[in-house]
This record gives sequence, C-alpha cells and structure tokens, in this order.
Amino acid sequence: MSALTLRALRVNKGLDRKEAAALLNVSPETLGNWEAGKTFPNVPQITKIEELYSVSYADIIFLPQNIG
Repeated sequence: MSALTLRALRVNKGLDRKEAAALLNVSPETLGNWEAGKTFPNVPQITKIEELYSVSYADIIFLPQNIG
C-alpha cells in the first residue's frame, strides 16, 4: 500500500470527519487538527487509526504543521 494522509484514508473509507471522529472517540476538531498537522495522535490513538483504516503506522503520512 502507498502511504496516505489521514484525510485521504478517511475519505477512501467513505467517512466524513464527524463519523470518523466518533469511531476514534475524539472530537471532529481533534481529528481536523491531526489531518492538518497541527497536533498529532498519541500511541493508543494511532492504534485506533490503524484498526479503523486497516493500515499500519508506516502507511500513514502525518503532515508537518508548516506544509502548504
């Protein structure tokens, strides 16, 4: 699998931000911050992300804050 951003993984799974956030037990704002690279998930949250999107940590691109 090619590496994908959190947003791309969510979109490919057919989830909107609110749905994905609920499945990850975080707020939509928190998920939005992760997707924008403003903040990053901790290890337990990364495990949930891997399970939800059926990917390994190595396949996820975490955007740096200054991209854009």
